[in-house]
Amino acid sequence: MGNAGTDARDNSAARVLVIGSYAIALVMDVDRLPREGETLLARNFRHTYGGKGSDMAVQAARLGAKVHFVGCVGDDDYGRDFAALLAREGIHAANLRVSAERATGAGFIIKTPGGANMITVDMGANELLGPADLAAADEAIARCTVLLAQLEIPLPTALEAARIARGHGLRTILNPAPARDLRAVDLSDIDILTPNETEARVGLGLAPDDPTADEEIGRRLLDRGCGTVVLTLGERGALIVDAAGATAVPAPAVNVADTTGAGDAFNAGLATALGEGRSLEEAVAYANATAALSCTKAETVPSYHQRGDVDRLFGRWPDPEGSWQGRDLKRSRQVGV
Repeated sequence: MGNAGTDARDNSAARVLVIGSYAIALVMDVDRLPREGETLLARNFRHTYGGKGSDMAVQAARLGAKVHFVGCVGDDDYGRDFAALLAREGIHAANLRVSAERATGAGFIIKTPGGANMITVDMGANELLGPADLAAADEAIARCTVLLAQLEIPLPTALEAARIARGHGLRTILNPAPARDLRAVDLSDIDILTPNETEARVGLGLAPDDPTADEEIGRRLLDRGCGTVVLTLGERGALIVDAAGATAVPAPAVNVADTTGAGDAFNAGLATALGEGRSLEEAVAYANATAALSCTKAETVPSYHQRGDVDRLFGRWPDPEGSWQGRDLKRSRQVGV
């Protein structure tokens, strides 16, 4: 199998349905964080596109996927700005519902030069996404090959979307972020669960810094019913855990400017590569390259690269010949499986 840059497959074959969130991010910089009741002067006020669903949809579209977005925004300027973003990125938005009941989701963020921040979020109209939206999107879901969901929308909606998608033969990916306890949740309609190290542990009711090995954490998550767990490990890449064992997939080294939104880029790269028919291991490696490149620029949407950029990184790492077959993956097998 060749690398992404020379692969003969038509990347338009990736048809990804993203069901998820949008939130406008209102950002300003401060020298230090305020104390309770204190007013500080800030600078560099700006607003940027936010929300995990929005991020994933934009990155997947820039990778060449045909993306359908299902979500809900308010009947306000922020919602209209998002609709305009989807149009510019070539994302199908027929199932973006506009509601007068709630405002578009929004986050207020203050940041210091040292990287500390304080964030408040009102998910707004995202919380209205429900069964009626899924019914209206049934035809769009059926036309896709991969469904990608997150938890900035109601959990029952994300799970029901996966059930419907599985019924249409789609591969389903759930990014369980923001972190939440999943011990009482049936994940049997989820083909691939993609937590980071913190989300994986919180999902099992553990402390975020619990010392249990990542492979064991992945095995425990499999007990919730999902087919495969892909733990994202930052600069260390990702760990694929399934019934047969675990496979470590390294990430390329880059000069990091900002890691915000890297997890969303990873999920978009994974969904796109799987939608093109790549093996899971290759898709995870491609997702690692997508996420790594996003860390070389600030913010989220502005940091997401085009297909050619990711292909070039993926094609030269870690094998200069660009052969996926020559890449060194470390796999461990469970005894007795």
